[in-house]
Amino acid sequence: MQRKDQQLIADYLNGDDGAIAVLIDRHLKTVFSFTYRLVRNKENAEDIAQDTFLKMWRNLKKYRPGENFKTWLFTIARNAAIDFLRKKKSLAFSDFEDDDGENAFIETLTDPEPLPDEIFAKAEEENVLDEALNKLSLPHRETLLLRYSERLTFDEIGKILGQSINTVKSRHRRAVENLRRILYDSKLQNARELRNGKI
Repeated sequence: MQRKDQQLIADYLNGDDGAIAVLIDRHLKTVFSFTYRLVRNKENAEDIAQDTFLKMWRNLKKYRPGENFKTWLFTIARNAAIDFLRKKKSLAFSDFEDDDGENAFIETLTDPEPLPDEIFAKAEEENVLDEALNKLSLPHRETLLLRYSERLTFDEIGKILGQSINTVKSRHRRAVENLRRILYDSKLQNARELRNGKI
């Protein structure tokens, strides 16, 4: 029977050194995928993932058993990615602003219209989603990744980002609107190029 994350942590803290390897192996792929799509560089994402699990290991005694482990881990991963981007000086303050130039961290609007999973999946099949996501601001990109790639709730995303649920829902709504616009513009561009014989 597969041990749950909380049991693996308890076993490790009680002297089972192999439990930490199982825990890391279980979450390595999703943490790497998340950080890669944030920083858009494989080597950097590998460094961030390694840093994430090192920080996880160092702070396991601070983990509260009743807390959602994935939420706790992705908080570490997200913070590690932000720290990395700041050190590389590639994270400008404008990355945290919306299309109106307002700081995305203080959005508090109403519930968003959800992005249909089939649109997200279809975009991935057409291999255009990553390109579209890269055009979003970092807060919008990470919100969509946590919501649709990691299947986290708005409440869980809020805990990872350190934001209220209303802020997360507002950011999600804006991110969905921007992503739809980018995907639509991409289709128009492809149609023009096809018509003009460029593709």
